[in-house]
This record gives sequence, structure tokens and C-alpha cells, in this order.
Amino acid sequence: MSAPASQHAAHEAHLRDGVVRAARAMNALGINQGRSGNVSVRHGNGFLITPSGAAYDAMTADMVVPVGLDGTYRGDHPPSTEWRMHRDIYAARPAAGAVVHTHSTYATSLACLGRRIPAFHYMVAVAGGTSIEVADYATFGTQALSDAMLTALGDRRACLLANHGMICWGGSLEKALDLAVEVEALARQYWHALAIGEPRLLTDAEMAPVLAKFAAYGRPADERTAEDEAVLELPRRVSA
Repeated sequence: MSAPASQHAAHEAHLRDGVVRAARAMNALGINQGRSGNVSVRHGNGFLITPSGAAYDAMTADMVVPVGLDGTYRGDHPPSTEWRMHRDIYAARPAAGAVVHTHSTYATSLACLGRRIPAFHYMVAVAGGTSIEVADYATFGTQALSDAMLTALGDRRACLLANHGMICWGGSLEKALDLAVEVEALARQYWHALAIGEPRLLTDAEMAPVLAKFAAYGRPADERTAEDEAVLELPRRVSA
């Protein structure tokens, strides 16, 4: 095997291991259960995704399925039935490096009520907007569901799926999983607030500086501009 080929194989093996770890982490973190949900990571001209119906504790890296953006797959295991949602996020969002779909309890409860998560807390901006919307219901695994998801996502990185669950994307597996945890935490907080009454919602004017801070905060420190640091209102850095 040539050096470039061996490097490619090693990189794919690393990504496959990451998909397995992330899939198991969903259940361990309490944002998913059983064999529901799915995880993928962008790779080459397609992505690597969890296989259909596999128990995550028994899933091995060789079971992770390579799927092309043309809808073809390789290997002995069929991809998750939700592969279309993953494919369409990668096709529509060049910055998407990984996708996590879960049936987390509180996000799913709100989705079953058709309730979006509004700006009841500034952390709603973590998903890239002033709300986390609900996609219209469509049968799982269909193109209709994926189309509804893209509409609900808009420019955001997460949305709820009516009578189904939630889905989000990030630049890496770690970021996508972190966002899934944050969305479930927000859904839980909103659910508890609703049990008492209707929470005060932040206005667009109040959310605008939060969105600006989150955009700057998401950039690596060595890529932040002076404008980013001004937005973040960081203390002035001095040499040691």
C-alpha cells in the first residue's frame, strides 16, 4: 500500500472509531436510548454513518457505512434509514463535518407538541439563531422528512423533528455531539419553565449581540481578529 493510500486508510479508520464512540456516547449521556438515533461524519465525497438497526454497544468500526452524496453505499451493512437527512445537510452546508440525530426525551416531547424552542434563554443562540424550530412531520427515512428538516434548519445548526426527535450538525463529531447535549438541556429547561408559566422571551435586539458573540467565540483563538475580541469583550492580553 502506497503512503497516500495508507494515510487515507488510517484517516478513515480514525473517523470510523469516532462514529462508534459518538454513537455510544449519545446513550451514555442520556440524549438517546436503545437503537434509535444515528451519527455520521463527513469523509471524502460522502460520509460515514452508523448502520441500520445496530445495537451501539455491539457495533464495531467495520460496521460503519460509507455513503456517497449520490446516495450509494458500500459494505455489507445498510446505512441508517435516516441517511437522507445526513446527506442533505452535507450537501447544503459545506461547514458541516458531522451530524447527530437523537430521540432525546425533552426535545422529543416538545417536538411531539409541535413546540419550537424560542429565545427563552440566550443559550438558544448556540444553534445559530434566535429559536430552534420544528420541522413538519413526515415518515422517517423519507425525502419528505429531509426536505422538512432543511426548511426548519434554515441557517441554524439544529432543529426539532415533529413527533420524532432532534437533529444537529457541527464542524466535527465532538462539536455536533456537544450541540446535541446543549439542545436537550435547553429543551429540558424550557419544559420546566412551561410547567410554571410562559417564560419571558428575549427580543431580537437582545439576541443580536449574543449571536455576534457566539460567532466570534466559535473561531479558534489564532484565527480571531481584533474585531472578534472586541465583540467578546475579552480582557487585554499582555506579554508574559
